[in-house]
Amino acid sequence: MNKLRLGVIGLGNMGSEHCRLILSNRAKDMQLCCVADLREERRAWARATLPENVQVYESGHALIEAGACDAVIIAVPHYIHPDLTIHALRHGLHVLCEKPVAVYTQQVKPVLEAARESGKTFALMFNQRTNCVYRKMKQILDSGELGPMKRMSWTITDWYRSQLYYDSGSWRATWAGEGGGVLLNQCPHQLDLLQWLCGMPVRISAFAQEGKWHDIEVEDDVTAYLEFEGGATGVFIASTGDLPGTNRLEIACDQGKLVCENGKLLMWKLPMPESSGYRQGADAYPHPDIQPIEVETDGENPQHIGVTNAFVSHILHGTPLVAEGEEGVNALMISNAMHLSAWLERPVSLPIDEDLFARLLMARRLTSRKKDTQDITFSTDHSATGKAL
Repeated sequence: MNKLRLGVIGLGNMGSEHCRLILSNRAKDMQLCCVADLREERRAWARATLPENVQVYESGHALIEAGACDAVIIAVPHYIHPDLTIHALRHGLHVLCEKPVAVYTQQVKPVLEAARESGKTFALMFNQRTNCVYRKMKQILDSGELGPMKRMSWTITDWYRSQLYYDSGSWRATWAGEGGGVLLNQCPHQLDLLQWLCGMPVRISAFAQEGKWHDIEVEDDVTAYLEFEGGATGVFIASTGDLPGTNRLEIACDQGKLVCENGKLLMWKLPMPESSGYRQGADAYPHPDIQPIEVETDGENPQHIGVTNAFVSHILHGTPLVAEGEEGVNALMISNAMHLSAWLERPVSLPIDEDLFARLLMARRLTSRKKDTQDITFSTDHSATGKAL
């Protein structure tokens, strides 16, 4: 097989972007051969925009059952991810699924079972793992150069959203349609990076305020306190209501710290570990004279097409994936834990009580309000383009 035949399920903002990237000169060893969407206006866009040899189907199930491709990219609303992933795997297709892998962790188990039984590749679109700065942070942390982590803090509020954004889709920002707000829509990448870099927390206490800055029923402002095995702690802050926002990740370790902000990675390194060199020292107020250095990276940040290229190369040549499908449960577990802690108004331990979370989420879904709105798609510059796509 010289090229992998790809199908894209879902032609909204992200699905249409995947089509564009697959057809670009940045794509390697792949061919866009089919697409699917439930909406006629999106199928009309596909027929008018994509090459003539790209087949257009009325549903993801129809595309999967047609046998017209080797693998699919799934880019549909969150609740549908597990169903389509399982259906594709059971029909012998490889799957690259958009984040999050599901809305709640209970949904993930049958997906992983289907992946194991099928023997096919199941991967996730955690494109932020391709960012050179985060890759370098992981390399430094994994090397042990700075010693064990003591504390982490991440303020990630630079994705401001207006009310127009939330009104642009009938499914957006509802418990029934999306299953959550900033934690489930914007944060999956950061929650994945958090566990990828720092490990899984064992206890979380969170405040998730619903509709604080917007007329929505789900959370748009979150502050969480995290505890890790070994005693390290962390703070995670996310919001779609801050303008201008901040994206600053700091990880403090026994022999220094890393700070990622504004696309740069700074490192402070102590001449010796704090625990053995300063804590019991003769100086009551030690202030070692250290200056931050900007850490060099390879400068590469391929994002979505980087994940897709790795997915294709893994299938064709056995090279590593960016993110294995089974890893998706970690970020989702953190997200679910933050929701659950906020709902119960108390700390929760990880892994969470999955049955309890599912029941509480279902109660919110049953009372979720219906939105009478015309779906709008945004272009790559985030301007509204109308209901096409």
